[in-house]
Amino acid sequence: MEAVITIVAVLFVLFVTLGVYATVKVVGAAKRGVDQTINQARRTVEDHTLRAKSFAQLGPAGEIAKLRLALRTSVRATQDALHAGAAEDESLKESLGLFQRLSAHGHELDAELKRLESEPDRATLAQRLPALRERTERIVASADSLRWAARDRARRFAEDDLDSLSTQIDLEAGALRHWTTPQSPQSSRPWPETPASDTATEGQTWPETPGAQPAEEPNRPAISPAAPRPTYPWQKKPRPESTT
Repeated sequence: MEAVITIVAVLFVLFVTLGVYATVKVVGAAKRGVDQTINQARRTVEDHTLRAKSFAQLGPAGEIAKLRLALRTSVRATQDALHAGAAEDESLKESLGLFQRLSAHGHELDAELKRLESEPDRATLAQRLPALRERTERIVASADSLRWAARDRARRFAEDDLDSLSTQIDLEAGALRHWTTPQSPQSSRPWPETPASDTATEGQTWPETPGAQPAEEPNRPAISPAAPRPTYPWQKKPRPESTT
């Protein structure tokens, strides 16, 4: 009885543990989904705000908005392209490592540009803009280079696969159309013909079996036997010879 109670208690604890674990996983996945949605919405709003500032504001403030928008757009597009390609191409993992280092410089520059948006000293801000523009262009150029290299690699693999597939399809289509193969005149004869000869040995195509003799026709008499003589009614029957 105590063993049954122990087993039931263990099963109950196991079921409760599994239920708690499943609940935590579901809640975590839901939380990550909500956070991702919120971050995506925040990025979208911020991008639209920067785009509006780049058109509405003049001077250093509008220039900073343009730099931030170009930086964020390029780095984000490269991130999406590399993550999408790394799932199918293992060689892009090294590129992802390089991108992570480049992304750190991008986040640092974006944070600096964001702080300078509220800088009241416009003269000092105008003096620093050339250096900020150069840094932004370098990061954007590096991100674009990685992104286009990954896309060209994927396109090249797709073209190679398409060429190989087209070749295989052409071969298969040719095989399906040639359902009969013409044969040469020699292939219709199973064995080569033996030249005619007057002698029996030249006409022999297979070796003789030991002990076997060629079949011969039965001997025929040179002269046909005489036909029985006719008998006539006036002839007397021959008497049997006497034994006495």
